Amino acid sequence: MNRAKMPPTPMPDWAYFLDVDGTLLEIADTPAAVHVDACLLDLITQLHRRSGGAVALVSGRSLSDLDELLGLVRLPMAGQHGLERRDASGRLWIHAATPNAKYLIKEALAPILARHAGLLLEDKGLTLALHYRQAPHLAGYVHRLLARLVAADSGLELQRGKCVVEVKPAGIDKGSAIAEYMLESPFRGRVPVFIGDDLNDEHGFAEINRIDGVSINVGKASSCANYRLPDVDAARRWLTTALKGWECRA
Repeated sequence: MNRAKMPPTPMPDWAYFLDVDGTLLEIADTPAAVHVDACLLDLITQLHRRSGGAVALVSGRSLSDLDELLGLVRLPMAGQHGLERRDASGRLWIHAATPNAKYLIKEALAPILARHAGLLLEDKGLTLALHYRQAPHLAGYVHRLLARLVAADSGLELQRGKCVVEVKPAGIDKGSAIAEYMLESPFRGRVPVFIGDDLNDEHGFAEINRIDGVSINVGKASSCANYRLPDVDAARRWLTTALKGWECRA
């Protein structure tokens, strides 16, 4: 497999599943610090319209966070790695209850956060994400700590990402979210595309490969994706080619 291969020219009659942070937006020091520009919002809106609505965001962020960040409240979105999902009709699907163990883990992390100011704990509702971007020297410690805290609960699993480890209910991921969308209108019967950049996107790439779609990794990390784009700007440029001449002028 040539993982450095450029993806084929995108087509408006495909189905598009898009990660957000690191794929459409540059990663910031904290999730709240990302910059959302008008050109991106125009791009997503235009692609959604030209594709007949077959565009969904598939993110680790919560749906409420995505709605507040982007303001695209009618767009299909899967949040918290597929644990919550809004379909094209606007119906909301929740795949797991908040596990009681989450509260115990959050309590156990409180003194750790007090000792290490560079760590950031993000409570998304169904998941807990411990970010160490501002304290990269603590990476090994964070991974070992959370592995120990979830070991006693078979209903939980760890999801690793770029400078973050997340505690989440087991068995649901971005791949399962894409599979659900592909059973529904307007995605059903189209060539599926998933663009992502992180370890938590590998489930999505694997599902896309399984159903003979177009899997695209953004960046240089090793991936099971069949194609690669170098960075966020390249991912945006590639998507605009599906719009037949549309161009945003900032």
